[in-house]
Amino acid sequence: MARQHVSGEDSAIVLVDHAVGFANLYRSHTVGENINNVVALAELAKVYSVPLVVTNGPDEAPTGPLYPALQQALGDTKTVVRSGAFDCFDEPQFAAAVEATGRRRLVMAGLMTEGCLLQTALTAVSLGYEVFAVLDASAGETPETHQLAIQRMIQAGVIPTTWLSIASEYQRTWANEATAASFGKLIFDHVGPFAAQGALTANVQKHAAQPSS
Repeated sequence: MARQHVSGEDSAIVLVDHAVGFANLYRSHTVGENINNVVALAELAKVYSVPLVVTNGPDEAPTGPLYPALQQALGDTKTVVRSGAFDCFDEPQFAAAVEATGRRRLVMAGLMTEGCLLQTALTAVSLGYEVFAVLDASAGETPETHQLAIQRMIQAGVIPTTWLSIASEYQRTWANEATAASFGKLIFDHVGPFAAQGALTANVQKHAAQPSS
């Protein structure tokens, strides 16, 4: 169990295999949902200056490159290219990249939930990391396989969460003015109902300010 709020000062974000080739394989979420949520997580790392470790197979592998929208959000963040290991920690360059962050709390999302995310999260726990699995930025072959993988991770000590929950813990309060505007933009960009409500409120205020005829 998490002993305290996760924060941008004590955690790193790890993104595993958000590649275009998986889009035809998972059914626990829509492709649009997965892209939206992992891009939000990547942008979150940038807003709060959180160390970000991104890994994928070679671009020429069957699963292909990362989502274009994710690549754009990553900016100059380098991708750790793996040779095929499902458990990312089996590849020394990944383990070294995680260790280099200096953080012992890992906020992790990946494809597929029951494959690379599960195996990587289990090993991270065994190595003494505290792992927060961002499950709305992950996806499984079916809703059932996604949920069963979640159950197994929880049994091993992984803490389930969502990208917005992590964002809220990083921000903590609107009084943190340095990041408040960026936090608000993340919500409006990636949570549809918030954006719709904001547009409605702005429209009501606009018309309320107009003099009646």
